[in-house]
Amino acid sequence: MNTSTDTIVAPATASGGAIAVIRLSGPEAIACCDRIFRGRKPLAEAAGHTLHYGEVIDGDRTIDDVVAAIYRAPHSYTGKMPSSYRVTDR
Repeated sequence: MNTSTDTIVAPATASGGAIAVIRLSGPEAIACCDRIFRGRKPLAEAAGHTLHYGEVIDGDRTIDDVVAAIYRAPHSYTGKMPSSYRVTDR
């Protein structure tokens, strides 16, 4: 694993709760989110330190409502470019 170029996806909360936080970090984090996120605009166009309401989708099917929080380096938890956090209601 090359930590400077890898994109990581991992749960940031314990399973079984009413709310789940899934953390993505690395160069493809926002692109990964955009593949399954439907909101007013693509997350790639979003400024850092912003929240975006939308849906997680699978094709045309809505899986769940979400709030995506965008953090861009160097003002992110990891300092990587870009970083994002996704909050979903299960």
